[in-house]
Amino acid sequence: MAEHPSALKRHRQSVKRRLRNQAVRTQLKHLVRAVRAAIAARDSKQAADSLSRATRALDKAVTKGVLHRNTAARKISRLALAVHHLDTGEHRPAA
Repeated sequence: MAEHPSALKRHRQSVKRRLRNQAVRTQLKHLVRAVRAAIAARDSKQAADSLSRATRALDKAVTKGVLHRNTAARKISRLALAVHHLDTGEHRPAA
């Protein structure tokens, strides 16, 4: 373990960030899972509602530095496409 005061502070900060990032990632997984469950149940209203919540959370995770912007954009795009195909009547599994 480091002994220098700045190294100790850096370690404390990294522990806090790791816990916060872990909580955000877990919440994102639950929100994305809710969208996929609604798509699997063929419930377009519920899928659209949960998609908007998941989109907001993914965008917020990008601004907080938890996710890379391209990763969030890819997830949003695939979920939106699956919800769109649900509305149009085509069957397309959630990515």
